Amino acid sequence: MRSPYLALATMLAAVLVAPSLQAQRLSDWQRGRLLARQVCAECHAVERYQFRSRNGLAPSFAAIAATPGMTSMALNAFLHTPHRAMPDLILNQDQVRGIVAYILSLKAPRSARPGTL
Repeated sequence: MRSPYLALATMLAAVLVAPSLQAQRLSDWQRGRLLARQVCAECHAVERYQFRSRNGLAPSFAAIAATPGMTSMALNAFLHTPHRAMPDLILNQDQVRGIVAYILSLKAPRSARPGTL
């Protein structure tokens, strides 16, 4: 006969492990979106249809994504360079990759951009 403690321990382990497994399943842009909501939203508008940032000097993520020539390389360089107007955020490479992927996910599809076919 199984112990009720064993069943309880098994259920507890499943509850504790499930969130970490779920986080592993998230894509880079999804992790970036979560991080942006937690850290960047203090100053920036981080959602796709959010156009006004809390800080009037901070561009929205959608505006950053729409900047001509915006690439992952440009965003990586920007996020690794100190700026007077931004707090010194220390992000690890996975966090930078997530933020970059999220910002680039906000680009309008090629067919929806003005002047494209």
